[in-house]
Amino acid sequence: MAPSISAIRALNTSFSPSYLPCAVFVGGTSGVGQGMAEAFARHTKGNAHIILIGRNSSAAESIIATFPRPTSSSAKHEFIACDVSLMKNVQQTTHELLSRVMKINFLVLSPGLLSLNGRDETEEGIDRKMALHYYARWKFIHGLIPALLKAKEVDEDAKVFSVLAAGKGGKVDLDDLGLKKTFSLSAAASQVPTYNDLMMEEYASRYPSLSFIHAYPGWVRTNIGSASPSPFIRVTTKLATSRLSPLSYLATEQDDAGEYLLNGLLNTVSGPEHGESVGKTRHSGDEETRKKLWEHTVQTTGSNA
Repeated sequence: MAPSISAIRALNTSFSPSYLPCAVFVGGTSGVGQGMAEAFARHTKGNAHIILIGRNSSAAESIIATFPRPTSSSAKHEFIACDVSLMKNVQQTTHELLSRVMKINFLVLSPGLLSLNGRDETEEGIDRKMALHYYARWKFIHGLIPALLKAKEVDEDAKVFSVLAAGKGGKVDLDDLGLKKTFSLSAAASQVPTYNDLMMEEYASRYPSLSFIHAYPGWVRTNIGSASPSPFIRVTTKLATSRLSPLSYLATEQDDAGEYLLNGLLNTVSGPEHGESVGKTRHSGDEETRKKLWEHTVQTTGSNA
């Protein structure tokens, strides 16, 4: 049986690091990223360096205003604006972060888009959904590894947490990485979770001192559906999440999801819908696939190997 939300909150409350933690939330201005950032602020009593990254500055200001007032003079809560669908923006932001912080303890990645549109390429030739759900996440990790390693060097937590769909992936098409030739919504929905699995495995093999976690939160009551560019999704989301809908009980509230996922982050659990490991459920890919995906991603994101 999954632990209750009260038990999860109690576990999170016990988080009491001997250092002032630095946590970066990419996609932290809405949805589960917001829920995790708010839970992190609550359980650290605001005594942390918390950085929200996203596009909505007014949302970020409103969220930060709810954080507990810190007692530590070293604590700081701030926002960095970034459209993370573009790799050039991600690179600029990671460079800015490295100039601002000495170390990063927790890097949380949850940017996303719910859409029924077909392949929608950014100016960089990457499908927008795939850019948010995979490529930007890979590039944030790649750019911020030095700050994570610095945290580990002083014996502090150093963890990366990608929230998408652990245990929900399918086989990777090695003949069409990036799905330029065979894109479909079902192909993207099947393969991108596996991209995240393999991304975390490859980073873990390259940086064994760091922790890399891929999580699946289940159905969470957030604004991702209502903010979708697809009218059908906006309408069906409103109906499905209505308090009168028989399906509404299946959805986890955003605040509760934030607590469950934060527990997964703090306790390094692999699949924290309720803080439990999903193991190798629907895992696909081997070392060769990991290596080919890595090489493809380095090229696609314009990064150094």
